[in-house]
Amino acid sequence: MSKLTIFLLVLFCLQKQQLQSQSQEIICAGEVAGGAFSGGRSYSSCIPLPYLDAILFWTYYPSSAALDVAYRARQSPAGWVAWAINPTGRGMVGANAFLAFPDAATGAATVITTQLPRHNLQPSDIRDEALTYAVYGREAEYSADGGYYTIYATVELPGNRTTQNTVWQASTTFAGGLPFNHPFDRDHLSSFASLDFLTGELATQNTVWQASTTFASGLPFNHPFDRDHLSSFVSLDFRTGELA
Repeated sequence: MSKLTIFLLVLFCLQKQQLQSQSQEIICAGEVAGGAFSGGRSYSSCIPLPYLDAILFWTYYPSSAALDVAYRARQSPAGWVAWAINPTGRGMVGANAFLAFPDAATGAATVITTQLPRHNLQPSDIRDEALTYAVYGREAEYSADGGYYTIYATVELPGNRTTQNTVWQASTTFAGGLPFNHPFDRDHLSSFASLDFLTGELATQNTVWQASTTFASGLPFNHPFDRDHLSSFVSLDFRTGELA
């Protein structure tokens, strides 16, 4: 592949991502203003998330540190989506998640809450359980017209902190009727950020580094899947030098 071809591919991807972000911002503003949610719900804030075609809506209540959330992401009706707060770190490990998916018996959208304790998850790790922070309500729905899931929840922000590490995910694979595993491409591995629910500021400068000794056709390929190699990423604020 020539350097020109690579350059054009990169340029195309950047333009596509920019157009998608602009489209999401328009949708974001319209739905916050119009209250386009079931049950008469409405939200005061909204932000397009940078990966997996997802948007997060919320209303923050400072007096109680409570948060009304609507997480909306495009997905096929046979797939699943997830949104989480990680009270203890970045990325997946430690995340307390809401998973929306079709019920195996009825096909209707349902939602469970689960904790993700490790990288090498087993199907038995995915179960409906209490989270480490208070959850006052949860609901999920699927829009066939829009082609997206919406997760509704009311939670208490861990530690009364307005800035939280958020994680989101999507896939079409299941184990025992429950969501399990996801692709390991760039978008699925980059779907986390630090979000200030008071200001709406999203820190999305995710940096990744890697090392290995394996090659394919003379080029670097694959790496070990131990803890260190799977944890080699952070969110970095390049203005302040702080790690999120």
